[in-house]
Amino acid sequence: MNKSLLTNGLAAAMTAGGLVAHQPLLLSVGLFSLSGAVTNELAVHMLFEKVPGLYGSGVIPARFEDFKAAIRNLMMEQFFTDENIDRFLSSNAGDRALDLSGVIEQIDLGPAFDALVATVAQSSFGGMLAMFGGTEALMPMKEPFEEKMKASLVSISGSEEFHGLLKAELERPDMLKDLKAQVEQIVQSRLNELTPELVKTLVQQMIREHLGWLVVWGGVFGGLIGLVAGLLQA
Repeated sequence: MNKSLLTNGLAAAMTAGGLVAHQPLLLSVGLFSLSGAVTNELAVHMLFEKVPGLYGSGVIPARFEDFKAAIRNLMMEQFFTDENIDRFLSSNAGDRALDLSGVIEQIDLGPAFDALVATVAQSSFGGMLAMFGGTEALMPMKEPFEEKMKASLVSISGSEEFHGLLKAELERPDMLKDLKAQVEQIVQSRLNELTPELVKTLVQQMIREHLGWLVVWGGVFGGLIGLVAGLLQA
């Protein structure tokens, strides 16, 4: 069930009911609830889509270069450290299948999520986000973001090209330095294939479902404010 649609529908129904029944209190609750839900719905939409005339909309696809840089830094500074490569080479010598999923599961993806949140907060969208709880409102999305990102890393590290490169380098005495350079080239090459649309889709898949709660709580708190306003006017 679409939480946003349900919230907007209930708020609209209360507004219509207040008008038809000539109930000022119900009308006030409905109008404030609808305005809160619709405003938050627009805020969520503006994260992913460029809205003509609204400065700061479409912030995620607009900042896709920063997002790509964060992924690259994550891969090279946390995953492909000298220690991880040495450990991997020691445990995967010979012709055995290479499985990096265990190492990926241990990677701390918190900095990557923090970088994404900071990008949004520091953009022109940050002011609107602050009206609805600030960066704390994005915290429930951290776990699904990390799960999706780890799945993507497992997919990249499981490719035949990736495995072939690692195995071919096992016998070279200077392979550590060369390996990191070639891996970095592969990672950068894959990241160069990303477009603003692909980045937008990736982030949407990770967090859009959870952003629906912003709409729900916008409707709830808007309704409470409308109730208070209606009682004060009664």
